[in-house]
Amino acid sequence: MKRIWAPWRIQYIRAPEQKGCIFCDKPGEDKDADNLILYRGKSNFVIMNIYPYNPGHLMVVPYRHLGKLEEMTSEERHEHYDLVSRAVGILRASTGTDNFNLGMNLGRVAGAGIADHIHTHIVPRWNGDNNFMPVIGETRVMSESMADIYHRLKVKF
Repeated sequence: MKRIWAPWRIQYIRAPEQKGCIFCDKPGEDKDADNLILYRGKSNFVIMNIYPYNPGHLMVVPYRHLGKLEEMTSEERHEHYDLVSRAVGILRASTGTDNFNLGMNLGRVAGAGIADHIHTHIVPRWNGDNNFMPVIGETRVMSESMADIYHRLKVKF
């Protein structure tokens, strides 16, 4: 049996189940760096995914607690997709990737980890980023720390 040590995961495992919605709570705190919030718009914000698929995995999230895409106002929707486009450009310039996965999982059955608050994922992709480690070893290797990525991207927003 192979073992990979990840002692930082114990904080997540032992943490009490969180009440409320992290996408509603985090912007209300005055701790953008701790919460990995990169940018605050009028109706939406950009936050790094704390459990990223790849380095630089971002999410654009409306401040308003919405469970359905069609509940967004025109203003919220326009700013949301403007921020998705801006984030792609910033990631392209900052990470050297030209490839991205963009998407929303609308509802629990569709794969949403946070089903009651819509958000758009922006995942940078590189040739070879899906190598033998995740395919055979069922392990994802992150090549850069979250703090380093945050500081590099924050100045671009």
